[in-house]
Amino acid sequence: MKILQLLLALLVLSGCAAVDTVKGWMGPTNGQTPTKLVEFGATAAFSERWHGDFGEMGASPLPAALTGDAVYGASGKGVLTRLDRATGKQVWRVESNITVSAGVGSGEGLVLIGSNKGEVLAYGEDGKLRWRSKLSSEVLGVPQVADGVVVVRSGDGHIAGLSVSDGKRLWMLERSTPALVVRSHASVTIRRGVAFAGFAGGKLSAFKVADGSDLWENSVSQPRGNTELERISDITSNPVINDNQVCAIAFQGHLACFDAGQGSPLWNRDISSDKGLFIDGKYLYASDVSGAVMALDNASGSTVWKNEQLLLRNPSAPYAQDSVVVVGDYEGFLHALSREDGHFVARIKLGGGAIQAAPVQMDDGLLVQTHSGDVYSLSIK
Repeated sequence: MKILQLLLALLVLSGCAAVDTVKGWMGPTNGQTPTKLVEFGATAAFSERWHGDFGEMGASPLPAALTGDAVYGASGKGVLTRLDRATGKQVWRVESNITVSAGVGSGEGLVLIGSNKGEVLAYGEDGKLRWRSKLSSEVLGVPQVADGVVVVRSGDGHIAGLSVSDGKRLWMLERSTPALVVRSHASVTIRRGVAFAGFAGGKLSAFKVADGSDLWENSVSQPRGNTELERISDITSNPVINDNQVCAIAFQGHLACFDAGQGSPLWNRDISSDKGLFIDGKYLYASDVSGAVMALDNASGSTVWKNEQLLLRNPSAPYAQDSVVVVGDYEGFLHALSREDGHFVARIKLGGGAIQAAPVQMDDGLLVQTHSGDVYSLSIK
């Protein structure tokens, strides 16, 4: 069953050749029936503040970027849009003339997108192109910016550091990859001059943003099984960091946490996911490969609660805010669960299809995108 889910629900790379399909984003494709949504007594409610449009994402999830007064988003066909953060009204829209496969990233006055031809384009906040740079293969991870460096990940597993000023390459980090890996849109997570990245084969690495030099590497998960498909154990989402703890989760593998400074293991659990994690001061939240949403204790990894009422609904990575945990699903429903015990407290149906990217914090509410490019500013009370 795991092999079948892998073939039908994820994009797979063999060597460096991508299979062009988006099966699995819209829901189960292997004959299984998603769990029907249950009725519940709502104790909270979502409210729409504004609704905008970026254009259809296409073959890649394209999360928006937020700055102090703007929300930037891109369509798969290459349109980059700036919306006013307070009202959602369009400020400008430009044609990049590329097929956008990664983005949107922002920082230090730049707005960044990547193409399926390995290009990184950097725009100013005024919509004018500042520079473009060429990488070794298709750009899949959202470009991240810190300390004068744009950190970009490409489909062949390479990570490059580019100069914020002109896009020139400062360094390149390479890792060997297995013969068969999951097509991943994972980027890097940066904190205090250190970048953390997960790789094919279940490896988690820490390296300096300034020069790409390695600090440590450890295993989140070890490949296991008799075939190449069974042995896939790739980290396909961004690591998360809280205080001195960094955690990552692998598809067909484990969830593990490490000391962020030294890389020494703290704990691990046999949980598989391709969606990602959210961490706060006390709990770690995950949506596993079956569709269960759970909260784990940060210190020990023990399960605090687990909600299995979204099985096979392809829930997004969770986002926790105030007293709720929020996930989207393949039909465009946004669900709010109690942070205390995981029961449903609110639900809303959004237009535009599947919610692939995790909701993100915006002011005292959240920003949510759907596959067709609809973007919503919501509050929950």
